[in-house]
Amino acid sequence: MGTKAQAERKLLRLFILAILLCSLALGSVTVHSSEPEVRIPENNPVKLSCAYSGFSSPRVEWKFDQGDTTRLVCYNNKITVPPSKPTVSIPSSATIGNRAVLTCSEQDGSPPSEYTWFKDGIVMPTNPKSTRAFSNSSYVLNPTTGELVFDPLSAFDTGEYSCEARNGYGTPMTSNAVLMEAVERNVGVIVAAVLVTLILLGILIFGIWFAYSRGHFDRTKKGTSSKKVIYSQPSARSEGEFKQTSSFLV
Repeated sequence: MGTKAQAERKLLRLFILAILLCSLALGSVTVHSSEPEVRIPENNPVKLSCAYSGFSSPRVEWKFDQGDTTRLVCYNNKITVPPSKPTVSIPSSATIGNRAVLTCSEQDGSPPSEYTWFKDGIVMPTNPKSTRAFSNSSYVLNPTTGELVFDPLSAFDTGEYSCEARNGYGTPMTSNAVLMEAVERNVGVIVAAVLVTLILLGILIFGIWFAYSRGHFDRTKKGTSSKKVIYSQPSARSEGEFKQTSSFLV
């Protein structure tokens, strides 16, 4: 009995499949557009129509063909576009102990893409403390905005970074990998800047002294006046009178 029932069910399935194939062959299931060719000026709105029959609960999809590439455009009355290759902004070097910001974005995905960051090809978790591989790093990762912030940056954070954009439609797209180096503060540059400042200050002081020594500054003291010295010859006097050989009037 069991074998006969299974055989009957199998024949029934084959019969139903045959009915479906025949209905397709007879054209009972149709999909057509009243305007198979539409010409619209660029930047103008356009409404595309699609009619169908013979489906009980159809799933309608719009696709866009361009050469050998086919993209899903509309699914369940929602506009969908797969993400494009994201662009990243990653500093080539950043100072250890400072804040470093990395960004990733793409403009074509609909709905908006979510972003995943990779370091040296390894997926970075949202919480760095959740995995041993990133427990020495301190960062905040926002999958919605694509922003990756190190605060503070550590020596461990040196590596090649890339990000992936995905929105559930089409193939996820990955950016180019960019190397970021975490470097120590350059003490030599700070020392050199101090030395240059001291040298410039010394040159300024020397210039002031040199100008002063050459009389370019007024050194006349207040409260003093010039004095004239007058010399007069002695007058002739008779013998016995007091004789003055010379006199000075100041």
